Amino acid sequence: MQARATADVVRNIFLIATEESGDRLGANLMKVLRQRLGGAVRFEGVGGRLMAREGLASLFSIEELSIIGLSGVVRQLPKILWLIRQTANAVMQTAPDALVIIDSPDFTHRVARRVRARDASIPIVDYVSPSVWAWRPGRARAMCRYVDHVLALLPFEPEAYRRLHGPPCSYVGHPLIEQIATLRPDPGEQSRRIGAPPLLLVLPGSRRSEIRHHMAAFGATLGQLQAQGATFEPVLPTMPHLQQAVDEALKSWPVQPRVVVGEQDKKAAFRVAHAALVKSGTVTLELALSGVPMVAAYRVGSAEAWVLRRAINTSSIILANLVIGENVVPEFVQQDCTPEKLLQPLGDLLSDSPLRRRQSEAFARLDAIMSTDDQPPSVRAADIVLATMRQSRRAS
Repeated sequence: MQARATADVVRNIFLIATEESGDRLGANLMKVLRQRLGGAVRFEGVGGRLMAREGLASLFSIEELSIIGLSGVVRQLPKILWLIRQTANAVMQTAPDALVIIDSPDFTHRVARRVRARDASIPIVDYVSPSVWAWRPGRARAMCRYVDHVLALLPFEPEAYRRLHGPPCSYVGHPLIEQIATLRPDPGEQSRRIGAPPLLLVLPGSRRSEIRHHMAAFGATLGQLQAQGATFEPVLPTMPHLQQAVDEALKSWPVQPRVVVGEQDKKAAFRVAHAALVKSGTVTLELALSGVPMVAAYRVGSAEAWVLRRAINTSSIILANLVIGENVVPEFVQQDCTPEKLLQPLGDLLSDSPLRRRQSEAFARLDAIMSTDDQPPSVRAADIVLATMRQSRRAS
């Protein structure tokens, strides 16, 4: 009882984020929670370098969970299960005023279930909904047993949770909406965007496995596009840890793109890009907010493909399409991810085609669709975390 009385003065919040994207969300959430609580808060849990800057001493390095592909998970399963147990034990020892799990549901939800089974009085908030609307919809109802509130990044997710009888879910906004100023061109950049030759972005992925699966098809597509007489300036943004893999794969490309490295240079390229050939993922929403028409592709290993074919139940796997509510971005998945199929729509985007106009008109609606009434996502998320803590105290 004494520990709870002390926590009423200094709130103790346990956060778990095991990927870089979750680390960014966690760090911003910590900043706002500290402001809201006047500094009377203590953070514990798992996070990366950004959360460490906000005062979190992580239980372990999140690099220990940077596992790609089903085969990697199988090999590392004993270690993963041990980290899940250790994290759940740390939550119980801390007895926090709230547990905030951030994305990475294969890890964080297993921790949450263990914590709820051992102490139902700890409120649990899930920041970033798992894709229950795309596959394994039964997870939504199951989450009612161990999640008190879901903080959604996508505007259609609260309705999905109501339809699937899941826990309360609130749209707090996607972090990309806080980056719009860095994604959209100023007048000078807009002149380059519509100038000649058109700048064509090539985005094969942000992981080594994605580079391996997409580079050959993307390179061959550019070669055929050039062979047809199209004029364009190809630019391939990547990150430092992937540059070597990208450079190696580029040796066989018939058209050599300009490679830009780092987040700042990537966004600069987005602001002047005319079109993009992109691997499906969050980057499709990033491009759409930037106003860059695109063709999207997705190819994975045979084991992952087998699972996806039997699990996905949405009309599109392209995030931009799902948020807009219309399949405006053409997508080419697995056996359809070939130069022959990518070539025509990509060529259409280099001209003032109906496909290009349709995408541009749809992307212009995104600001209204994703609006958070000028309240940053981290602020909305922090307020719900605090409200969930208060409700929990009243219930007890």
